[in-house]
Amino acid sequence: MRVTDLLQYARVHRAMAVLAGVTVVAVLSALFGGTRIAVPSFGGAGYSTGIPFRRELPMLSAVFLTAALGGGMATHEELATPRVHRARTGFLAILVFVACGISFVVESLAVGHGGGIVYVRSMLIWFGIALTSIRVFGNQLGWIMPLGSVLPLVWFAPAWWDWTASGSGDPFSWLIVGLSMGVGVTAVAASSWRLQAFRVKRM
Repeated sequence: MRVTDLLQYARVHRAMAVLAGVTVVAVLSALFGGTRIAVPSFGGAGYSTGIPFRRELPMLSAVFLTAALGGGMATHEELATPRVHRARTGFLAILVFVACGISFVVESLAVGHGGGIVYVRSMLIWFGIALTSIRVFGNQLGWIMPLGSVLPLVWFAPAWWDWTASGSGDPFSWLIVGLSMGVGVTAVAASSWRLQAFRVKRM
């Protein structure tokens, strides 16, 4: 896989627009992330239902990242040669890495190193969920499952499984990162032609 392959793929798949969206979300979090939004909650009676903006904003960045997999040729690309699939995988890995770097730097400047880690961790979790949503609902609907996952985080707060509120070193939250990314990457890789090829090999 050559650098020119990645650059060409990135140009066609709106890499700069995606990163611009991620940057805007990170800046919004830095500027207004501490603002609390009053929301309904099934938490304890003494719990304040004000949820800081920055807890949920990483979901938007994750959904923006999945936009790079869309486009009019998305379905045809699943039937492409191994070279195209390598370019696609490399492009997405670099895009996610750069997006995480931008988000970490901006959020760390606003709320500190730990806050930057939590922000990136949440983005990775929602990115894995968004990848799964793409496989289930289609390339343009990566937002459905991430949005659905926000509801229990808000309604049942505070909860021990809320990765948006736990500390940067919380092992369970990092386990969720691994599970989410593992399921998401597997879901995207399990294209219809690959599943068909797998069935043929087993026959």
